[in-house]
Amino acid sequence: MDMTNKAEFEKRRKVVVVGAGSVGATYCYALAQSGLADEIVLIDRNDDLLKGQVLDLVHGQPFFPTVEIRAGTSADYTDAKLVVITAGAAQKPGETRLQLLKKNSEIVGSIAADVSAHNCEGVMLIVSNPVDVLAYVALKQSGWARGRVIGSGTVLDSARFRHLLGDNCGVDVHNVHAYMLGEHGDSEFAAWSMTHVAGISIDEYCPSCGKCSDWENKRHIFEQQVRDSAYHIINYKGSTHYAVGLALVKITEAILRGQSSVLTVSVLLEGEFGINDVCLSVPSIVSDGGVNKIIKSPLSSSEIEALKRSADILRQSIKSLEEN
Repeated sequence: MDMTNKAEFEKRRKVVVVGAGSVGATYCYALAQSGLADEIVLIDRNDDLLKGQVLDLVHGQPFFPTVEIRAGTSADYTDAKLVVITAGAAQKPGETRLQLLKKNSEIVGSIAADVSAHNCEGVMLIVSNPVDVLAYVALKQSGWARGRVIGSGTVLDSARFRHLLGDNCGVDVHNVHAYMLGEHGDSEFAAWSMTHVAGISIDEYCPSCGKCSDWENKRHIFEQQVRDSAYHIINYKGSTHYAVGLALVKITEAILRGQSSVLTVSVLLEGEFGINDVCLSVPSIVSDGGVNKIIKSPLSSSEIEALKRSADILRQSIKSLEEN
């Protein structure tokens, strides 16, 4: 990239979104209102869906900050600051989880290789599920440094956790700091050792606040409610997309503005917490280059074990892909 093009790349905040389904379109809708991007490019194999989503979005331009919104092609990867991949197949009746995983790994892997082939110098954010495994696949297919290919991870799960705690404690959610770690799935866990309300450890705050008669039992209930949240929403209305769209905007903000935000994105571990060669969610500093640093939080021994169990489950999924 010559100096003129490099300067233009650094100046223009271009986001390419691959996948015009409910998650991709909702993210574009939230991103357009945020004023973070100068250009939003939507890509999808379904040409009618793509045209419809773009047309619907551009009709709202008088009501949000100036941003160019258009349909695009793979050529748009070249100068993108951020490529967000939401594309993937839905599970069909009678289809096994492994079959779905294999299908989506092929889709996301192919997109990641294409992004890399277009010499993109930005960051790749994987949203398609199972996000941790697909982030690993995209990283390997792209050949990029680990910090430049990340998954949305448990950023949304952590937000759900904060909501539950804030609601229970009667405290503004913005004053609750809490994280869900590990797999974005059934093996994720609450990092209670890192949970604070107004700077006070949750273990000190909750027993004295008078709202929990059985704090130990409540902890397990909250944790399970977070794990079950997506299942409940999908059962109620078929899909979840509003909150995940906002979570993606938060990650996007950290990258486009170089904010060095602490977010629980899914990233490849290379010895951190005693774990290697698997992508999962741990507290990370996210900035203009993606994940700039993994925070080696002083987790409790039980939390370290939970993180390792989560890693083992994800490793088995990766192994099943390689064997089939």
